[in-house]
Amino acid sequence: MPEYLSPGVYVEEVPPAARPIAGVGTSTAGFIGVVADGVTMPFEPGSTTDRFTVADAGEPQLITSWESFKNTFGDFQAGNATLAHAVYGFFNNGGTRCWVLRVAAAASIDDPAQELALFAPIDEIAIVAIPGATSNVQHSAIIAHCFNLQDRFAVLDGVEAQAALIPADIATVGRSEAGSYAAVYFPWIQVFDPVTQDVINVPPSGHIAGIYARSDATRGVHKAPANEVVLGAVGLERLLAKADQDGLNREGINLIRSFNGAIKVWGARTRADAAHSDFTYVSTRRFFNFLRESIDEGTQFVVFEPNTPALWQRIIRSVGDFLLNQYNAGALFGATPKQAFFVKCDFDTNPPQLRDLGQVVTEIGVAIVRPAEFVIFRIQQITGS
Repeated sequence: MPEYLSPGVYVEEVPPAARPIAGVGTSTAGFIGVVADGVTMPFEPGSTTDRFTVADAGEPQLITSWESFKNTFGDFQAGNATLAHAVYGFFNNGGTRCWVLRVAAAASIDDPAQELALFAPIDEIAIVAIPGATSNVQHSAIIAHCFNLQDRFAVLDGVEAQAALIPADIATVGRSEAGSYAAVYFPWIQVFDPVTQDVINVPPSGHIAGIYARSDATRGVHKAPANEVVLGAVGLERLLAKADQDGLNREGINLIRSFNGAIKVWGARTRADAAHSDFTYVSTRRFFNFLRESIDEGTQFVVFEPNTPALWQRIIRSVGDFLLNQYNAGALFGATPKQAFFVKCDFDTNPPQLRDLGQVVTEIGVAIVRPAEFVIFRIQQITGS
């Protein structure tokens, strides 16, 4: 208590009973790709002799626009084509921020574990892609990176130009618990290439990451990033029909299809196996990532506080208010907030033996909204009698 020594009016700053929890970002992407040492860089503003210097390999660079990418890694050209089309597609489809890690040669990312480790300290990265990487080793490394950190999601390219639609050939890594942190997209898309002045096939992961960002901004991370138009795509490497999707959808392969000329993402499934079917959908896994990271960062005030019922009530109010906001945004399922979530932090979750260890335990339950993947209409014809 402050000490008052004379009569008068005193103003005190009283800490709030509940600390607001802010939702973390979900749409910052991390890209790894080839930019050759000899790429031609653009001229610096106002100069016809001095050019920008290409960024060093192995050092992640924050990129916030296509212009920023050009000044850091060069405009479209043979030495950076795959990465450039991916990043352009990301921004064109709604992305706003990404980190780009340059490698000088494709062989450097045959096993990208070392390069992916450079992304680990960058907390804001929520989507990871290596455009054009389709091997088992590459996909396994990207999935392991996201699974181990549990705060990001992998967008994987299916193998290009498969003659037969065999799921194991398209998605080179099998389904698993770790696979719930990844989604595979097939086939490759066609875009106009300003260098060759022709239409070329490019991996879809950069464009898909941009769609994730666009969907997050317009609807929220709880909305499945599907039934969305792929901006910049003029065609598909392979046209697929409903019959093709019937077999691939249940195998967790997300198709990109053409509907009357509109190129759309037509799938929202992860690589989760049957034992982890709670995370079948991209939106479910990414929303859980969002909840975990937001609550973790938003409750750091708890550390070193006295572990008492008063602290437990502060935790309940902070987390409860955050989840109520998610419910009001349509991210949680239930007719009432009580049906949609609960937060429990009391003597049951914090018995003496845990308090003696310096731990405070909170149990949180949420009912997640899942996408209406199969929309069924029942039509009844009534004849006059």
